[in-house]
Amino acid sequence: MLLEQIHEPADLRRLSVKQLKALADELRTEIVNVVSERGGHLASNLGAVELTIAIHYVFDTPSDKLIMDVGHQSYVHKLLTGRYDRFRTLRQKGGLSGFPQMDESEYDAFTAGHASTAISAALGMARTRDIMHGDYDVVALVGDGALTGGMCFEALNDAGQSNTRMIVVLNDNDMSIAPNVGAVSRYLTRMRLSKGYIAMKRGVRSRLERLPKIGPPLYRFLEKLRNLVRSLFVDDKFFEALGFKYMGPVDGHDLKQLIRVLKRARNYDEPQLIHVVTQKGRGYRPAEDHPTRFHGIAPFYIESGAKKSDSDTASGTIVARQLIDMADSDIRICAITAAMPSGTGMDAFQKAHPDRFFDVGIAEEHAVTMAAGMASQGMKPYVAIYSTFLQRAYDQIMMDVCRNSLPVTFLIDRAGLVGEDGATHQGVFDLSYLRSIPGLVVAAPRDVRDLRQLVSLSRELNGPMAIRYPRACEDLGPAIQSQRAFEIGSWELLSAGSDVMIFAVGQMVQTAMQAAIELMGKGISAGVVDARFVAPMDHELLARQARAVRLVVTAEQNVLAGGFGEGVLDALSRQDIGTPVLTLGVPDRFIEHATIAQQLEVCGLTPMAMARSIQDRLKAMGEGRP
Repeated sequence: MLLEQIHEPADLRRLSVKQLKALADELRTEIVNVVSERGGHLASNLGAVELTIAIHYVFDTPSDKLIMDVGHQSYVHKLLTGRYDRFRTLRQKGGLSGFPQMDESEYDAFTAGHASTAISAALGMARTRDIMHGDYDVVALVGDGALTGGMCFEALNDAGQSNTRMIVVLNDNDMSIAPNVGAVSRYLTRMRLSKGYIAMKRGVRSRLERLPKIGPPLYRFLEKLRNLVRSLFVDDKFFEALGFKYMGPVDGHDLKQLIRVLKRARNYDEPQLIHVVTQKGRGYRPAEDHPTRFHGIAPFYIESGAKKSDSDTASGTIVARQLIDMADSDIRICAITAAMPSGTGMDAFQKAHPDRFFDVGIAEEHAVTMAAGMASQGMKPYVAIYSTFLQRAYDQIMMDVCRNSLPVTFLIDRAGLVGEDGATHQGVFDLSYLRSIPGLVVAAPRDVRDLRQLVSLSRELNGPMAIRYPRACEDLGPAIQSQRAFEIGSWELLSAGSDVMIFAVGQMVQTAMQAAIELMGKGISAGVVDARFVAPMDHELLARQARAVRLVVTAEQNVLAGGFGEGVLDALSRQDIGTPVLTLGVPDRFIEHATIAQQLEVCGLTPMAMARSIQDRLKAMGEGRP
């Protein structure tokens, strides 16, 4: 098996092209086998196999720097850079990350997790090389979906005018997380050569190479006319206008051609863009046929591609159904997302109301300000974005929406700990970066029923609102269903306690109730309040309950710094209430990949861990029970 012999990229250079092709097949088999067991990003990695092999074959990594945008296509890179023996630990606690991480390997030149950053990072490295008189190449591997993000164009514009030596490899598979949108996608489609230039070039090459003696020289002569021939099929003026030498399009599954083009690129002292056309999911039919479903996939059966277990009902699906019902009778309601229609559930809204659905691509800042513009003219926009990606639009939320008191509702999916995607995707900062914004209502439902009520409430609010929820919401049942309509800033006392009162946010409500039961067995009377509105707070209920107990506890799946707990501490201090407060949440560090259950254990946010922390604090106060 060739893959077992690859311990570093230098080992690739001892292989023939024929062996490299066999290695590509082995890589695909290994990736399918591991992802079928562990879950992960499949289709993008299968499409980038030959391209990744060629880059490591030509460039002297890690001396030469390879920066991968987002990192969804990094599995091949990991397998070729000494991590084959650990590959089956992918996305497991203590194992390999699903993304490039600088602290995992010297071959990971830059930690990646959010899109459209690679060109900027690469330009920074190239400029550092020039200042320090270094002599290494810098390669940014960028997906076509990343080019829907404005940061890419800022970097391309800067790099092109700087004339700095660097290489941008554009992996164009016409399929990022969702079908790409906008003018850039249409431009790349015109440049794409699936049935034009590449097909013609393949045919000419295969025929000429079969001719004895005169075939190869004739092909080399014809290749010198490449630019003239290409101009009949491809409009490459866009990138050249930005200052890049454009090369391509190149067949991303033709190793010979890839290696030749990459070697040629090393000879130029100007910024270059190599346009590579690949097929997402290549080599595994279910992923070829359904690249969106196999972008990020849970464990599945290889033979059929079916998931091994049914997941809980996605919160996004519930929200989309609610929005569809509301939009049926309210023309003001529209939905906006940033390249995540299926992940957020908004693809259902798109089917029901296509004229009021907008996928802007990987452009969160634009999504938010566009929503503000729509709201200023009487629309009621709902912006559905993952918590970790909404961070990128903080300024737009503050200045364009909230400063103008516009009725935009943010549907913040994947809030809290997210599991195997790890540190770059944790939704544990939104309460901290949102609750300080004046006029923004910030809410978190404890279950499905609350989620529906909050979405319904947002329709009546004539101002900005953020609703944060995890990927899957449970239904805690009618027994604890709220018996009255929600009021902005109003909390709910779920159970009384004379020793401890736990103020819990969102999915931590159920955990708090379980912790209270554990404490009851220890002779400690603990009550629970559902603090569903993080902003504004229910100061009256907080003060009343805090004065009635020995210890106030806050529980949130958010970082403690600037989070809900700090808000409670501040509120009690302002009211001169001296009851001790124990804040429970995500500690002051990045939480790495593991299962959500393992991450909750690490953060001390399981029912047993919460009960222990509360009991320890009471004992330290001299209030513990025997």
